[in-house]
Amino acid sequence: MGKGDKKSRRGKIIIGTYGVRRPKKKSIKPDSVKVSVPAEKTAKEKKPLKEKKVAAEVVETVEVSNVTEVVETKETKAPKTPKEVKKPKPEKKEVKEAKPKKEKKD
Repeated sequence: MGKGDKKSRRGKIIIGTYGVRRPKKKSIKPDSVKVSVPAEKTAKEKKPLKEKKVAAEVVETVEVSNVTEVVETKETKAPKTPKEVKKPKPEKKEVKEAKPKKEKKD
């Protein structure tokens, strides 16, 4: 029963959850909502907009003559030849000679 306990009030406060042990407080809602009527706005005089300067239109036309088609071809690589497979060397079986047992001294 401490800060890590999910069922205790203290644990609920630390974790930040609500439940049977710690119910949420109900918010008070007003019965009627007052609506304020905005006062009539007077029309403000609008300032004339600034005239935009007309820039001289410059149109450049570029004509392309001698159009040639370029066909891209991918070079295919020759298939790789498999590497030579080395035959495994025959394993040498080492036969260890049995050591003579030590004789006990009486």
